[in-house]
Amino acid sequence: MKTMTCKQLGGACNQTFTANTFDEIAALSKKHGIEMFQKGDPSHLEAMNEMQKMMKSPDSMNQWMEGKRREFEGLPENK
Repeated sequence: MKTMTCKQLGGACNQTFTANTFDEIAALSKKHGIEMFQKGDPSHLEAMNEMQKMMKSPDSMNQWMEGKRREFEGLPENK
């Protein structure tokens, strides 16, 4: 199990997510993002706007995701 924060995953807060794989942690982050969107949280909405800008370029988004995947893989296992 490894842990990353919302901020580490492109978000706006220090909420932590713990998972065995990057895909699992990305899904947890996405769920959190949806919850924050529904609440209208301004800082998360701003972070989402930045992500949407990046998503306009599939290459940029893929590079960003691959970087986050490498960051996850490089983290130590939780104790």
